[in-house]
Amino acid sequence: MLELRPNCELCDKDLPPDALDACICSYECTYCADCVETVLHNICPTCGGGFAPRPVRPRRSWREGLNLGLAYHPASQKRRYCQFTGGEIEAHVARIRHLKPEER
Repeated sequence: MLELRPNCELCDKDLPPDALDACICSYECTYCADCVETVLHNICPTCGGGFAPRPVRPRRSWREGLNLGLAYHPASQKRRYCQFTGGEIEAHVARIRHLKPEER
């Protein structure tokens, strides 16, 4: 199940579990939609993959007898930060920006 990281790893914007502007790569690196569009250009600075909207985990279990939802599986509270500098991100994006996510 997804970790649901609490912040944008670039600008540190809060991204609570119900944030509609949270984006993740296939490794669950988490960024806000603004950073994905304007800085990263849909390129994960770690893996080079693209991003998808992060699903919203329901607050409660909607199926009786199943332990689902945030009450049973809370979002992570551990904040994460991108390990790369702005210059490193810019060079990485420039190198592979011409490729579609499915071609990377």
